[in-house]
Amino acid sequence: MVEDVLTAVIAAGCAGLVYAAGAARVVKQYERGVVLRLGRFAGAVRSPGFTMIVPFVDRLYKVNMQIVTLPIPAQEGITRDNVTVRVDAVVYFKVVDAANAVIQVEDYRFAVSQMAQTSLRSIIGKSDLDDLLSNREKLNQGLELMIDSPAIGWGVQIDRVEIKDVSLPDTMKRSMARQAEADRERRARIINADAELQASKKLAEAAQQMEDTPAALQLRLLQTVTAVATEKNSTLVLPFPVELLRFLEKAQQPGPAAPPPAAPAPAPEPPKPLANGSQPFTPAHPVAEAASVTPVRAAADAAALQAESEGEGGPVSRAPEPEARAASEPAGPEQQRSER
Repeated sequence: MVEDVLTAVIAAGCAGLVYAAGAARVVKQYERGVVLRLGRFAGAVRSPGFTMIVPFVDRLYKVNMQIVTLPIPAQEGITRDNVTVRVDAVVYFKVVDAANAVIQVEDYRFAVSQMAQTSLRSIIGKSDLDDLLSNREKLNQGLELMIDSPAIGWGVQIDRVEIKDVSLPDTMKRSMARQAEADRERRARIINADAELQASKKLAEAAQQMEDTPAALQLRLLQTVTAVATEKNSTLVLPFPVELLRFLEKAQQPGPAAPPPAAPAPAPEPPKPLANGSQPFTPAHPVAEAASVTPVRAAADAAALQAESEGEGGPVSRAPEPEARAASEPAGPEQQRSER
């Protein structure tokens, strides 16, 4: 009898141990337990620590309450200014209601991932390329609101959304590089022009000061020569006065144009023979035209004729007039016949 009692006690103890082993559960600190008894939610969510369930009747689901980092695959889309880009992002979320995370959605991780991808495509189509590159904080806030709205009913809270990378086509990268280079060059030219303006003002003040004291220009010249000589160069550069250059330029300018040479006088025609066959008297020195003979020229010609006649030994005898020559010449046969 006693043996039967002991056997029953041992059997009950073993059954109790098996039941306890099947019913005992441990919920970690970062987890919450959701118990479904015969398929229905049983009471409150189990807190961290040791807990018991009914074996073969209750089923315990552990939900992680930590912040989950979920990467969003790169999504390709067209921006509002018709530029094709690929954008990937990262979503940080956590479960705030373990019961809804188990009951309201089948797989809250997969649901959040798909919602993040669709929201990212939508935000790409509504934004410009400049916003994606420079105004990411505003886009992150808009993307967070788009994902968080449906996730509230799933017991999930979106903590943060960050756009990680924006991939551009190679042609767009080259265009943006040229734009940035042109902008840098424009800024460099503006800075250089501003520096030239300030330097010109200072140079004008220095020139005014040197004009008041001419010795300052000579001192400046000596300083320049000293600075060049210290470099041990074989070539010495000295400033050249601008006034001297202007003087040389005026000296090289051509004078007034000379009048064109007069046309040569026509050659005199040879004298025609007279009726009796004799040649007319031709002076040794042709008489110049009255318009072209000046008193000085006439006096010089007369002196030359006189000197020539005296050199020959007697005064110059003019040739007889045509009538006198005709009278002095012997009469021809026809004239003799008429006289007879």
